[in-house]
Amino acid sequence: MLDHLVKGATVVDGTGAPAYTADVGIRDGRIAAIGPHVTEEARSAENAHGLVLAPGFVDPHTHYDAQLFWDPYATPSLNHGVTTVAGGNCGFTLAPLNPARPEDADYTRRMMSKVEGMSLVALEEGAPWNWHTFGEYLDALEGRIAVNAGFMVGHCALRRYVMGAEAVGGQPTQEQLGEMLALFHEAMDAGAWGLSTTQSSTHSDGDGRPVASRHAKPSELLALARAVGEHEGTQIEAIVAGCLDQFSDAEIDLFVEMSAAAGRPLNWNVLTIDAAVPGRVPRQLEASERARKAGGRVVALTMPILTPMNMSLGTFCALNLIPGWGPILGLPVPERIARLRDPDVRAEMLRQAESKEAGVFRRLADFGRYVIGDTYSAANEGLTGRVVKDIAAERGQEPFACLVEICTHDNLRTVLWPMPTDNDPASWALRAETWQHQDVLLGGSDAGAHLDRMCGAPYTTRFIGDCLRGRKLVTLERAVQMLTDDPARLFGLRERGRIEEGWHADLVLFDPERIDAGKATLVHDLPGDSPRLDSKAVGITAVWVNGVEAIREDTVTGSVPGKVLRSGRDTRTVSTT
Repeated sequence: MLDHLVKGATVVDGTGAPAYTADVGIRDGRIAAIGPHVTEEARSAENAHGLVLAPGFVDPHTHYDAQLFWDPYATPSLNHGVTTVAGGNCGFTLAPLNPARPEDADYTRRMMSKVEGMSLVALEEGAPWNWHTFGEYLDALEGRIAVNAGFMVGHCALRRYVMGAEAVGGQPTQEQLGEMLALFHEAMDAGAWGLSTTQSSTHSDGDGRPVASRHAKPSELLALARAVGEHEGTQIEAIVAGCLDQFSDAEIDLFVEMSAAAGRPLNWNVLTIDAAVPGRVPRQLEASERARKAGGRVVALTMPILTPMNMSLGTFCALNLIPGWGPILGLPVPERIARLRDPDVRAEMLRQAESKEAGVFRRLADFGRYVIGDTYSAANEGLTGRVVKDIAAERGQEPFACLVEICTHDNLRTVLWPMPTDNDPASWALRAETWQHQDVLLGGSDAGAHLDRMCGAPYTTRFIGDCLRGRKLVTLERAVQMLTDDPARLFGLRERGRIEEGWHADLVLFDPERIDAGKATLVHDLPGDSPRLDSKAVGITAVWVNGVEAIREDTVTGSVPGKVLRSGRDTRTVSTT
């Protein structure tokens, strides 16, 4: 007997093949039957005529490492059809933790709060922190999550465990490097997916210092990469400064050498596509071309939607990363306001924001294109939803001065939404062209991170809705493949990513006339009443994880059928050729 039967659905199976109408039966967590008329008796059934049944979506870049403890449903990703998430990215993980130094847990929480925008209170109150080894961390999640989740090992945690405070600024001795490698092998034996690391200039710890992995030399990174290659079903994920704009030759060399040394794919986040910067995409994909010639593979993640960023002058956000802005925006609020009100200070801030050194952050310097979000004072009444350049014109002010005036009335709490500069037809045409590259993969949501500033999790539903009713840059069949089979094949997921008999029943049922994502709104549902941005899923009828219904009409069912996916057992080795 089947556990459940979905009748008469339009099946888009994840392979890119044309959609077809069929019944799909589920039994014991697997897809047990597919056919025009499945006659086997089922405990429950539903009529899916007019609805699309697709494999569960796979998000290749999340930071749900901590959130899964207080939110086993990985919301809102699960609501938007994501049934498998890859965590432990960017070099940051909650394990391993050295039992000889209890203070390392506090350091890790403060680092995650600073670099990934997680609520410190939620980190302190929402997770048990009762593990030391990476395997113990994975075990702590086993049996209590609603999504499938796999995790890389963070380079920063490895360094901290072995080197302590010297991990920031220091170099390991040969003995310490050996300890680090042994610890890393132990983690992969327990099921870690491989290595994640960062050398990005934007990544600083809770003390404002460059995170531990930024101090690693190429020899250390290559030693870890070779270790990755000794385990089945493993990967590398790496971030460098050039990921934000354009790679240097040394960064391309590092990616190529790490992938070739491991004999494993290396993915990086995130490829920004803007027709106004025509040389960026070819330069970034040069890493992929060179890697293939050297026996490696370098894969770029890119988002298929524009993700709005919630900013303010009162909280840490991308504005703090503009050269020269961090020291000013890091001041206590009264001092910060005084500096921002100084015309000479503002002029210097603008000069730095518009300079070549600002790189990709130059796009943030067009302050006339900001939209005012929530406001908190009578002086700003009626400004929500208005564009700064229009307000500035009415007041006879320069846009940045106008924006600062508005924010100071709210004691810098004003929410700011920068209008994207890459929303033009040429940029969308370039995206469609870039998506066809064999080493470009959709992803980069950062779901679980930057919680009160962005909400990238709904990229799945918004992308499919755009493919059906918006720009229609790719077909529905190809769009589903890009969200399911493509990432599943990159990570070597065993029997996931397609609707095929015998495969795991990770499934999404949706209305093609309605599928979309609602507007991102601020909610206070984290431990300690901390805020985050959330987005409702539109048109998602149901989501099954391992054959168990986890979502029905955008509401979690309470079931936790997800699995901790472990390398080797749940992933197979992916060739770099």
